Amino acid sequence: MLKKLFQSFRPAEATAPLPDPDAELALGALLVRVAQSDRAYQVEEISLIDRILSRMYEHNPIEAAKVRATCEKLHTAAPETDTFGKLIRETTGLEERLAALEALWEVVLADGTQKEGELKIVDEACRAMGLSLADSKAARERVIARM
Repeated sequence: MLKKLFQSFRPAEATAPLPDPDAELALGALLVRVAQSDRAYQVEEISLIDRILSRMYEHNPIEAAKVRATCEKLHTAAPETDTFGKLIRETTGLEERLAALEALWEVVLADGTQKEGELKIVDEACRAMGLSLADSKAARERVIARM
């Protein structure tokens, strides 16, 4: 009886179901996964993810932030890294997959250090997207050249 009484004072949890991920949400979840892998999800990384989503999918800043917030939830409830990578591989062409790989490297390199957890996620995603280690190395070098 007390349990019912206490529950009546709590707000009802009305969480909307997560959308089925498409390539954009899969990439966003991977970007979030990389950024959070070092347990220090910083404002700089969040704003970088928003800028990447804006650039790649032509969102305004508010739309990009909403997409990222959805991606954060997907990442938390998410399947394995390779599931997101396979979704990207199956729904996009080679150019888009290479751009996704570069976006992952942007997040890894944003703080100037490459941590083992970040590199593992990039490697898993790279293989799942059907890309080679040479593709990954070239993508990393292109990102470094732009920085």
